[in-house]
Formats: sequence, C-alpha cells, structure tokens
Amino acid sequence: RPGRLAAVCPSLAAVLAEVIKAFGAPENAQRMEEARDNACNDMGKMLQFLLPVATQIQQDVIKAYGFSNDGEGVLKFARLIKSYESQDPEIASMSGKLKAMFLPPMTLPPHAAGTGGVATS
Repeated sequence: RPGRLAAVCPSLAAVLAEVIKAFGAPENAQRMEEARDNACNDMGKMLQFLLPVATQIQQDVIKAYGFSNDGEGVLKFARLIKSYESQDPEIASMSGKLKAMFLPPMTLPPHAAGTGGVATS
C-alpha cells in the first residue's frame, strides 16, 4: 500500500526520487566518485570534498520546486524529508538511499569500540 503521505504531499516523494535520479546521472556520479577519491575515506575530507558536490546536485533539482538555490534550501529540504520519514515508509526508504549516496557507512575504529561512538541516523 502506498505511504499515507501521498495524499498530503504527493510531490515530496517525486522530488526525492528526482534527486536520487540526479545522483545516478553519469556526470554527477563521476563528480561524486572524484570527490570520494579525493576524500580517501577521511571524514573531515568527506565534508570538504563530497558534501559540496552532493549539495550542488540536490540544489540543481530542488530549486525547481521552490527551495532556495543555496545550502539553506538543501537543509530545508532535508528537514522536510526528516519530518515525514516516520509517517511514510516510502519517504524513509528513499531518504536512506539518498544518505547512502553521500554519507560513508559509519564504522568504528577497533580502539573506539564500546566508547560511545557516533550513531548514524
């Protein structure tokens, strides 16, 4: 059965799907791959190289839907998605896919195990 959100905000799922599709476009996939290579799995470098590329790709899509064409627009989009994740399994699933595209899987170094590592959500 489709998520309950479909009746409330049919376009959010569509915009999210379009953003995910944009990450899969060859030129964007290449930009993300280059940024990943530059970051070398270093979290600080991920923020430096990968996040700006991911933000730009999202901005290019969401500006057509009334979000401002800057980092604040992307943050508002992310907050909107987050606010619907618990109500709509489809939104939650797509949000997870989107995050996986630019957030590395969090693994704790062996010496940090059991010391309260950073949770991902």
